[in-house]
Amino acid sequence: MKDEITYEDFLKVDIRIGTIIEVKDFPKARKPAYQLKIDFGDLGIRKSSAQITDLYSKKDLMNKQISAIINFKPRQIANFMSEVLVIGVYNIDGNVVLLKTNKNIKNGEQVR
Repeated sequence: MKDEITYEDFLKVDIRIGTIIEVKDFPKARKPAYQLKIDFGDLGIRKSSAQITDLYSKKDLMNKQISAIINFKPRQIANFMSEVLVIGVYNIDGNVVLLKTNKNIKNGEQVR
């Protein structure tokens, strides 16, 4: 378990719901990854590099709603600037399983 945080620490993390609108292969990434464009509604479209190629095809990801941290400092990955962190959980095989909603949510809504 990681160090205990306060409720105020948690409030600093801005997790939002978005819909993947574009998926591209990312051959320049060190580990297999996709380049994603994600629609966060009024917050705009943001880009992310995601190492989720083991369990998800590009077709599987199109129009899929995901959760992402949108106030992460942008990170340069090869020739790509990743602006948000898509949230997932490592399964028993070490592959990332995306966290998702079980009902459609308006893009940009905040996870609380």
